[in-house]
Amino acid sequence: MGIVTQSAVPAATEPHGIRPGSVRAWLLACRPKTLTAAVVPVVVGSAIAFAVGAFRLDAALAALTGAMLFQLASNFANDVYDHEKGADTEARLGPMRATQAGLLTPTQMRRGLATVIALSLIPGVYLVRIGGWPIVAIGLSSIVSAIAYTGGPFPLGYHGLGDLFVFAFFGFVAVCGTVFVETGHLHALAWIGSLPVGAIATAVLVVNNVRDRETDVLAGKRTLAVRFGRAMGVGEYIGLMLLAYAAPLLAVAHVHTPGWLALPLLTSPAAVILSRTLARSKQGAVLNACLANTAKLLLAYGLLFSAGLVLASR
Repeated sequence: MGIVTQSAVPAATEPHGIRPGSVRAWLLACRPKTLTAAVVPVVVGSAIAFAVGAFRLDAALAALTGAMLFQLASNFANDVYDHEKGADTEARLGPMRATQAGLLTPTQMRRGLATVIALSLIPGVYLVRIGGWPIVAIGLSSIVSAIAYTGGPFPLGYHGLGDLFVFAFFGFVAVCGTVFVETGHLHALAWIGSLPVGAIATAVLVVNNVRDRETDVLAGKRTLAVRFGRAMGVGEYIGLMLLAYAAPLLAVAHVHTPGWLALPLLTSPAAVILSRTLARSKQGAVLNACLANTAKLLLAYGLLFSAGLVLASR
């Protein structure tokens, strides 16, 4: 069932030098590299707000803090619920998970999850004062979805809905929500800007699902890669990349000097290389690197797209 016994903990943790319950164990559970997916939507949304002449630093910082806390909540929930459902075992090809490795107990992870959710109320209340009831709806749905992704009676990630969840929340909700709290309105540029962010964030998940197909089958986790096969996962990844690089063309009509919107195209060679890597390799180490580099691509694309939006609006 993938449950690590007490006697197995030292063997699992000794090579990593991480003591159970330590700060390093919590840092592992936080998965700092995943915070890219929380930061980029807020950066892009703030760039859009700047482009339409309504950037607010206070709202941007509050949105960034809230997004990062929601990402941590999702990470903690995934860590404990995937372990309890048997999706995280010694056989998985991805990086070590804190609960599965015995570094944190399920009770500790649940307490950490509750703490992070409580902390998210601080920027949340401030954002509600700025944006009103729509922010309440966004905040509550984000908390519920972060837990329901792998927990609850109908875990989204276990029923092939994870891709839709990531695209919606890391794309439309995060980008458009940021624009709304800074400008008070939803602009067409916000909807367009959410497309590449949601697409590449979803592509990160696709790599994860393609890599973990075999262990997900055993755990009853019916991702799209499990339901329709590896080739479908690769095709989805390529399609998401094509959508991401088409988005700047859609934004051209909404800025003064559209040439700057070509900046994200500088990352297109990396997207091609990553697509080929995913299509050709089944090795865990290679796919782990592909996942990490897709997250880096999201950051590079997001920064260049944001810079292009700011420069194009001048």
